[in-house]
Amino acid sequence: MSKSPRYTALASSLPSSIPFVAPEKTERDTGADFRARLGANENVFGASSKVAEALTAAVSEIWKYPDPEAFDLRTALTAHLGVAMENLTVGGGIDGLLGVLVRLMIEQGDAVVTSLGAYPTFNYHVAAAGGVLHTVPFIGDYEDLDGLISAAIATNAKLIYISNPDNPMGTYHSADVIADMIARVPDGCLLILDEAYIETAPSDAQLPFDLNTQNVIRMRTFSKAYGLAGQRVGYAIGHAGLIQSFDKIRDHFGVSKLSQVAALAALQDQEYLAHVISQIDVGRKRLYQIAHENGLTTIPSATNFVSIDCGRDGDYARLVLAHLNDQGIFARMPGVAPLDRCIRISVGTPKDLDLFAEALPMALSTNL
Repeated sequence: MSKSPRYTALASSLPSSIPFVAPEKTERDTGADFRARLGANENVFGASSKVAEALTAAVSEIWKYPDPEAFDLRTALTAHLGVAMENLTVGGGIDGLLGVLVRLMIEQGDAVVTSLGAYPTFNYHVAAAGGVLHTVPFIGDYEDLDGLISAAIATNAKLIYISNPDNPMGTYHSADVIADMIARVPDGCLLILDEAYIETAPSDAQLPFDLNTQNVIRMRTFSKAYGLAGQRVGYAIGHAGLIQSFDKIRDHFGVSKLSQVAALAALQDQEYLAHVISQIDVGRKRLYQIAHENGLTTIPSATNFVSIDCGRDGDYARLVLAHLNDQGIFARMPGVAPLDRCIRISVGTPKDLDLFAEALPMALSTNL
């Protein structure tokens, strides 16, 4: 008799995989540290100093379980956003919230629509639930909203996923355009609007909240502009009935006590957030300049990264990326054509960007 665990048929059919290879793994494998960490779209400027103060004050209480309702953080978020408590839930980053939502909505064989080359962790959750993923190519480096709606209608999809601003290209659609898309979402389908980079986007990307609308859920994070990627805190805003449904299956202790404290302190320092956003704007402009000095074009970005068009195909861009990594510059790139003609560089400190400016010409010349 076999003594092995009895996996589900679905789990047995799936490969073991990690959506992103961490820079730490590369450092372990090569035995060398990266000189500049410009691949994960982290906020290298760090969190507000008030976060460290709050964590220091709270560390003596880590023996306590976290508040499963994240009451203090949710209270502050409702005031900041102008929404009711019943319209907001907190989870372990957007990744964790996506996992809960997919488990709520998707069963074996259910159709899900997303853009080809969009955020791979969402696809990972869909596969784990047994969903069938239908993808729509980008158009001119923008997600194709009309194509996503058409695909959802054609497949009777239960979910559509879109990020605005977009990852991996950094482009965005205006709030008016997104509102029009929401109005066209077919009956029985839910639009997931991932707004991880909303703080770094222009004001015309800011869609007002309409919490009577039941066919959209919006997700945001403290990982990007607030500088708390290591703390794993995200939140979702939506119709009260949908938000309440998260309580059926979510990990109620999934956001640690210190993570809640850190997020609250970060949210309360909007002056520092404004400073970070100004630094990101400076860094984007520097990346545009570096690219243009090397004869490359850039995709205008509404995020804390810039996609740089290497001017050829994905094979060439992968060689450029490999040579950047060899020089100690951690970077990433989109995974599918034609987006993979680009490399994606996160905004870094002035020193980081100096190192990238030094390394890029050598990476390009190696592949002539």
